[in-house]
Amino acid sequence: MFESIINPKRNERGPIKMFFVGILFGSLSLILVHLFFSSDFVLSQYSGMIVVTFCVMFSFPYLYFLIKQEESEDEQVEGISGVWGAHKDAIFAFMWLFIGFVVAFSFWNIALKNDDLFGAQLKTYCMINDPGQIDSCIARNSHKTINNLHTGAVTKEMRLFSIIENNVYVMIFTLLFSLIFGAGAIFVLAWNASVIASAVGVFAEYHFSQIPLGILRYMVHGVPEIAAYFVTALAGGIIGAGVIRRQIKDKRFLRIIENSIILLFIGIILLVFAAFVEVYFTPMLFN
Repeated sequence: MFESIINPKRNERGPIKMFFVGILFGSLSLILVHLFFSSDFVLSQYSGMIVVTFCVMFSFPYLYFLIKQEESEDEQVEGISGVWGAHKDAIFAFMWLFIGFVVAFSFWNIALKNDDLFGAQLKTYCMINDPGQIDSCIARNSHKTINNLHTGAVTKEMRLFSIIENNVYVMIFTLLFSLIFGAGAIFVLAWNASVIASAVGVFAEYHFSQIPLGILRYMVHGVPEIAAYFVTALAGGIIGAGVIRRQIKDKRFLRIIENSIILLFIGIILLVFAAFVEVYFTPMLFN
């Protein structure tokens, strides 16, 4: 049923519809985990990962067929403008899907009031923002005892290089994941969406009225950052599909490699830009 609803060929003229597909998949994942796993003493402790797994299961068919489609188009184009023109619809579709995940996760995180659903994500948030006091950070920012988080002093330059380093590691992991599993990089992206949703809940102090501002707070720099990961996932997936379909010495395969390198270059530029926005611009808007 889902394959007919989200046929990649139907997104060439309207990738924005993937926003609603993301909301649907994200909502189903959270509701199913809440209904069937929250009462299990063991599995409830891993609810955060199960939510992400469900999202991957829902999204995998779409991404698999989309990457195959993009690989065939990649054989016909050259240069940065040609590569962007061939893949921009797929990248926009990825981005709308991701934003749909964030919106759904943020809403249900507040609505269900279940700390287990994003337990791992909240811990990740605290590791980034308060690494010296992870346990107390988690306690302060749960649904039961939400307070403002105060982090230690750190220079903007140190934070900038730390963010770039972390993002490059995620980019490399996304590339390897997409090379090995094709559309498997959706796991990395669904996980990032759930971590952002957890951060939105903390920022909004678990109030529905603050969700839009919270999402805006993290999407200002999150859009170019996540776009970089999608570009990377697309590049890795295209190479993987090209290896299967073409001989390595085939001229069309060499063109695929060349265009994938261009995509990775675009991804790196987006990552650096996102880091600058996160460190120097976002704090000016949201203190």
